[in-house]
Amino acid sequence: MTDYAHYPSLENRPVVISGGASGIGASLVCHFAAQGAKVGFVDIAQEAGETLVRTLSAEGHTVRFTPCDITDIAAYQAAIAGFAAAHGDALVLVNNAAHDARHHWSDVTPDDWDARMAVNLKHAFFATQAVAPGMKKAGGGAVINFGSISWMIMTPALPVYETAKAAVHGLTRSMARELGRDNIRVNSLVPGAVLTQRQLDLWVKPEDLKGIEANQALSGHLTPGDCARMALFLASDDSRMISGQHFLVDAGWANG
Repeated sequence: MTDYAHYPSLENRPVVISGGASGIGASLVCHFAAQGAKVGFVDIAQEAGETLVRTLSAEGHTVRFTPCDITDIAAYQAAIAGFAAAHGDALVLVNNAAHDARHHWSDVTPDDWDARMAVNLKHAFFATQAVAPGMKKAGGGAVINFGSISWMIMTPALPVYETAKAAVHGLTRSMARELGRDNIRVNSLVPGAVLTQRQLDLWVKPEDLKGIEANQALSGHLTPGDCARMALFLASDDSRMISGQHFLVDAGWANG
């Protein structure tokens, strides 16, 4: 991380991250902690979250973890309040948590629909609702919503997930307008084919790697850190006049 940019405005800044125990989320936690931010994160993976906190705390970083299912809105908002009590009101919110389990459109039930929307979209709105008053009181803040190129490139077997991720753009645009006069910036970060361990274990086979790279304009493969470093910029004062936008971190694959 030392080879990349340092953002002085992020030092001591309270940050809340959802889904922070593994994959892109864990990289977000590590990158913000390395900037000197005060990081609070939630995840359902309790053991992984606690391990990450122990590691970063031993390195001298200010990090807290609360096990939480972000589809339980009351519990999630309580966790956000707990982070505020420890670190101060969040000035950065990263709505990263999602679940991209494959599904066939003909098998989706109304309960399935509601559950997938809850884990991929609903929590982002209510987390924003929870942090906005504190950001307003502080004179501003940044919300970063995670989208996906999956709906742009029409990835199969993800219809409800892709609907939710497309809706993230609408959420970003609407909340950027709603909160902008309070100096709260809202943007979307849209990852491409990021090779997390989960993707490699479940979906991406070795023979798929060449095809992924062929679809990209750039050679090589995306890592969680590539997304985390864009999030740092969008959270920092360096991006102070950027809001209501979506930023593709996809090596030049999708047409956003």
